[in-house]
Amino acid sequence: MKLKLFYPDQGSGLVLPAVGHISAGFPSPADDYLEAVLDLNELLIKNPSATFYGTAQGDSMRGAGVESGDLLVIDKAVPYRHNALAVCYLDGEFTLKRLQKEGEDLYLMPANPDYPPLKLREGNDFAVWGIVTYIIKKVY
Repeated sequence: MKLKLFYPDQGSGLVLPAVGHISAGFPSPADDYLEAVLDLNELLIKNPSATFYGTAQGDSMRGAGVESGDLLVIDKAVPYRHNALAVCYLDGEFTLKRLQKEGEDLYLMPANPDYPPLKLREGNDFAVWGIVTYIIKKVY
């Protein structure tokens, strides 16, 4: 899965009305007033100088809930943790994968059985570039 990267616009000052909690089960008693405002930059970006947006391209991470066209919020300041969605730099390209270590070997793991794991080899130009903190999907 390839990525197209963008810098977030911290100066936009976009705030949206927020409706509070929305029941996904049985309807809740009338919450038919706006509670507050919500600034998406404040919600999604914890480390402004280390945060980027990326557009997912491809289907190798479909099993992890990432589909082509999804917007990813990527934070370079977040350390890698087990099973995280990692934006990796590999030999001049960005790719989205999970990391798996087997003995001394490190693999970039897709989340689609149609794609093989990528074994990192000595001489690869490789770095974990950032961690996906949010996936934004278009549902309509």
